[in-house]
Amino acid sequence: MLRAIGLFAIVVAICGAPPPARADCEVTDTGIPDDVAFKLDPGGVRQALAKGGVMLSGTYYGESFGNWGGFRHGVTYDGVLDMRLDADMKKLGLWKGLCFHMNAFQIHGRSITADNIGGLMPVSNLEATPATRLDEMWFEQHLFNDKLAVKIGQLAADMEFILSESYSYFLNGTWGWPSIATADLPGGGPAYPLATPAVRVAVRPSDQLKLMIGVFNGDPADPNCPDPNPQECNSDGLDFSLDSPPLLMIEGRYKYNQSGQLPGVVKVGGWNHFGSFPDQRFDSGGVPIALTGKPGRPIDGDWAIYGIVDQLIWRLPDSKDPKGVGLFGRVMGAPTDQNVVDFYAEGGITFTGMVPHRTDDAIGIGFAYTGISDRVRGFDSDSGLSVLHNHEALLEICYTAQLKPGWTLQPDFQYFWQPGGNVPGADDAVVLGARTSISF
Repeated sequence: MLRAIGLFAIVVAICGAPPPARADCEVTDTGIPDDVAFKLDPGGVRQALAKGGVMLSGTYYGESFGNWGGFRHGVTYDGVLDMRLDADMKKLGLWKGLCFHMNAFQIHGRSITADNIGGLMPVSNLEATPATRLDEMWFEQHLFNDKLAVKIGQLAADMEFILSESYSYFLNGTWGWPSIATADLPGGGPAYPLATPAVRVAVRPSDQLKLMIGVFNGDPADPNCPDPNPQECNSDGLDFSLDSPPLLMIEGRYKYNQSGQLPGVVKVGGWNHFGSFPDQRFDSGGVPIALTGKPGRPIDGDWAIYGIVDQLIWRLPDSKDPKGVGLFGRVMGAPTDQNVVDFYAEGGITFTGMVPHRTDDAIGIGFAYTGISDRVRGFDSDSGLSVLHNHEALLEICYTAQLKPGWTLQPDFQYFWQPGGNVPGADDAVVLGARTSISF
């Protein structure tokens, strides 16, 4: 990553001062974000830092879940403290439009998915191996009145790519970084809690159109680490490795009818990984690996494509913001030969601002499907298993209550069909829980 940052600095030096950029890097005059629940500033430290262009902020997430079904019943608690530093580099002596961001996690508690359910779609998007770790750390240069933005450093792809506009109304991890990406990409891909060195370029010719291209180190964990848990292979987030074949991600976005009553968003994209992946069923001689015990036939590269739609279908009368009833959907596909999951689909409905006297509350109802590839089912059959992997399905209903700006409470219900894709001993599971998030 340091080499990449140095290259970026050399390019800027050669090209001279950047063209016109956006006005600021979202550092407030008080040094405290406007939408936090508690504006704490002991001794005026945050305001003093803000005068130099630096802003400190944080959010604590705490949640508890209990389950019936899966392979074990129980109740768990987990939490994440997310601390962030943002800086306007112009105020620090450089130039307008150059921003810096860094954040770190303190992750604690137990994972209900790993301990009790064994699902492919994790109950919570916060579940991770307990650790204190660096997440993202990057510079971003905004150019040409924000028509072009170049970000370089340690990046997490799930902050920008493959996202539906409705993912924040749910707790399960698959609504953000979907299960197909976690299952098929090395180390689970560059997503929470594993960021990786990368460059991302965003082009926005108009408010309606946007194109993003990202190149990431293809494995956020050390591919030679003997531990099967990729998070243990990079436990502190400080392994800025550039040794893995790259992962290329591309996404285009089109926003339509934004000034009308019923706005919508369409996104299309995909990824291509330039590494080598083993065939899930056959060895290099074309013989089932379940019979020979040999490694799977190496296949050059892996890819996936996806499409996303978010559409408001009914708007609250006289609402300034687009609140009402919305539909969303996301579909993804990948080759079957080298992947555990070759198909993923989700869809649902959201209700925002519709609870009387609670206009900032929301209800989300969603269904997600993770399809196990034919190659994996073939391996099961070759192995003589009587129960074959096929799919996992999820229903989630989540209510988001705003206790005050920056402080939410989210009671949640989830139902899993065939956790793990039809694993013997893992029954259908019911999960009840709640999360609170407090920003400061």
